[in-house]
Amino acid sequence: MKPEAYLSIIHHALREDIQTGDLTSEAIFDADDSCSAQLIAKQDGIIAGLAVFEQTFLLQDPHTKVELLFQDGDSCNNRDVIARIQGSVISVLGAERVALNLLQRMSGIATLTHKFVEKAGNSRILDTRKTAPNLRVLDKWAVRLGGGDNHRIGLYDMALIKENHIKAAGGITAAVDQVLAYDNHRRPIEVEVTNLEELKEALTCDVDRIMLDNMDNETMREAVAITQGKTPLEASGNVSLETVASIAATGVDCISSGALTHSVKAMDYSLLVV
Repeated sequence: MKPEAYLSIIHHALREDIQTGDLTSEAIFDADDSCSAQLIAKQDGIIAGLAVFEQTFLLQDPHTKVELLFQDGDSCNNRDVIARIQGSVISVLGAERVALNLLQRMSGIATLTHKFVEKAGNSRILDTRKTAPNLRVLDKWAVRLGGGDNHRIGLYDMALIKENHIKAAGGITAAVDQVLAYDNHRRPIEVEVTNLEELKEALTCDVDRIMLDNMDNETMREAVAITQGKTPLEASGNVSLETVASIAATGVDCISSGALTHSVKAMDYSLLVV
């Protein structure tokens, strides 16, 4: 991903943290004091966000040197040295927390996504819009680095006709017809269904994907049999590491989970001056 896509995120995060200056570091160190530091993994996992980590230090001070010893998407082990940093002490310590916060969140997402992917067999793992506000581009990038795929990026790039849309429009067919009539660009359309009767109606609408919302595994197997590959099926609702393998065994094409991004546990790293 090009830095232009996320530099504003870093800029706002640094401004939020530093504001008028790093009181502690500026009191202790002179402007020309330098240091070397190492980024160390504190657990096994999938690394995601090294490009963001590097750009955080460079945006804070373009004279800082960052040597990356791994690449985004690599797996690492506890105690691995991931990167080395050299530069002004004030600059390095000023950027440290923002760089770590973004790296830890992205790596946590990638690591969890990888675990889902390993259990999902032939079913693709998708994220949702349940991302941290203003961090969606990073959250969804991290999902890809973990081996998952992105669902729609936002409300603008795909029509997802959900229960409330269907009720307000007067039915699945009516809602689909209105989207088709409105969207001259014919962006992808997905319909959410909660039972097999709704599935059968959605299949007559020739949409791009059908979401099976909170169905049990037996019903999803029936849905797969009814659909016979005509339209890709997405399982959604209460998906966890404990349930994803059994959901995939129903034969659905993809499985979406908000847990990938809405409640992720940050991966543990340390930045230590050496």
